[in-house]
Amino acid sequence: MTQQGAALQTYNNELVKCIEELCSKREDLNRLIQQEEAEKSRLQHDIRVLTEKLSRVNESLARRLAARADFDRTIAETEAAYMKILESSQTLLSVLKKETGNLTKATEPRSSKDH
Repeated sequence: MTQQGAALQTYNNELVKCIEELCSKREDLNRLIQQEEAEKSRLQHDIRVLTEKLSRVNESLARRLAARADFDRTIAETEAAYMKILESSQTLLSVLKKETGNLTKATEPRSSKDH
């Protein structure tokens, strides 16, 4: 019976050793799980913060794009009006030069051939 007792003691020691190893591995795994849960929590927080920032940037960008479109429209309208002013000024200058030429001819003294 001593042999059986010794064998039983050996099995018992190995069984206790296996259980302790399993418990140790479980503790290691539990630490990794806690680390990953903490990382997941940090990442979810970062995502919320970045999503809020993205939303604010998108809103600001939309306002700025609308303002730029207003600038573009105003510039285009102003340039078109300015071109009309330039065309009118050119036309006025041409008419004035023609009339000045006509007035100059009309006020010149007549030459002796004209008499």
